[in-house]
Amino acid sequence: MLYETFMNVSLPTQPDIFGPPAFRDRVRAVLGPLAAETPLPPETVGSSDFDLNPELTPQSTRRDAVRAARPAAVLIPAIARPAITLLFTQRTEHLSAHAGQISFPGGKCEPFDPSPIATALREANEEIGLDPAAVEPLGILDCYLTGTGYCITPVIGLVSPEVSLVLDRNEVADTFEVPLTFLMDRANYQRHTRKIGDRERHFYAVPFAGRFIWGATAGILNHMRQRLFE
Repeated sequence: MLYETFMNVSLPTQPDIFGPPAFRDRVRAVLGPLAAETPLPPETVGSSDFDLNPELTPQSTRRDAVRAARPAAVLIPAIARPAITLLFTQRTEHLSAHAGQISFPGGKCEPFDPSPIATALREANEEIGLDPAAVEPLGILDCYLTGTGYCITPVIGLVSPEVSLVLDRNEVADTFEVPLTFLMDRANYQRHTRKIGDRERHFYAVPFAGRFIWGATAGILNHMRQRLFE
C-alpha cells in the first residue's frame, strides 16, 4: 500500500468534504438511490474512449455502438479512512489484455449476475479477495464506453480500512491507494497522446507517486470528478 507515503504529497485539506459521512451523503444525493438491476441504458453513457478521439466513431453511430457493446462493471473501492482513499489494482505483466495497467477490480457481466453491483462485487472478490459483505454500495455512475467494445458500469462502494485482501496473483500484481482529494482535483489530470498503429490516440492520465493511471480508468475517474465535485 502507498497509504504511508501520502505525508510526502501536497494535498488540499478538506476533511469534511472527503470524509466518509460527507462522501456517502454526496454520492447518494448526486447519483440517486440504488435501484438498477440491469446495465444502464444507452442514454446514461457519461464518458468514453471516444471523447478525446471523436474521429474513431461518428456521433450518429454512438448509440448503436453502445447497444452493441458488451456490459461490464467495476468496483470503485472508497476506503473509509478519515480522508477517503480509492483502491486500485496493478495488473500482472503476463496477461493477454491490458498487461501491467492500473485498473479497478471488475470484469464483464455474466448472465447469472442480477445487476452491475453484483458483477462488481463478484469480480472484486475474485481478483482481490474483497468480501462483498465488507462493501457498502453507494451509487452507480454513468457507464463508460471503451474502444474495445465494452460499456463499463462503475459502482462506488465504501469499504472498511480494516478489510483484508487476498490477491489473485494470476491477475493482480499489486494494490495501492490514492487520496480522493488528489483524484478529485482537476489540476491533476493530464492529456496524453500515444501512437497506436498508424493513428494517434489521446487519453487522460493521472500520475501519482510513481504510478501512471490512464485510459479507461482515468476516464472513469474524470467523469466521477465531474459528476460529484463540479
